[in-house]
Amino acid sequence: MNHTKEQILARCNEFSKNTLMETLKIEYIDAGEDFLTAKMPVNPSVHQPMGLLHGGASVALAESVGSAASFFFINPKEQEVRGIEISANHLKSIREGYVFGTARIIHKGRTVHLWEIKITDEAGNLISLCKLTNMVLDRKKSE
Repeated sequence: MNHTKEQILARCNEFSKNTLMETLKIEYIDAGEDFLTAKMPVNPSVHQPMGLLHGGASVALAESVGSAASFFFINPKEQEVRGIEISANHLKSIREGYVFGTARIIHKGRTVHLWEIKITDEAGNLISLCKLTNMVLDRKKSE
């Protein structure tokens, strides 16, 4: 990555406006050479009927942070990223507080990025373990 931590976080939080990430109140909070972390509040707006964090909200956090992380390994003027597969194992439930999604690169190829995203609670307990595959596509040339 050729960006500072502050630039990465500012850019991620800026391009989240008017998207699902803003709806879910996902905020990017930390970044490094091989990882990106975002947090999401756990409250009734992301609960399933039993009052627990919805697995779909966890997956949305995972895909958001993994896709954003891939963005910093491409040339956005010439390429774009598409998530093509995501899997999640939900290991622990949570009713309130915050969850943190940290994406770490497993494979950084020219056309495929593979990420492991760990979703933890405020105490560091593993809530979900996700794997995201992103495809890097060439942008279509304007005619």
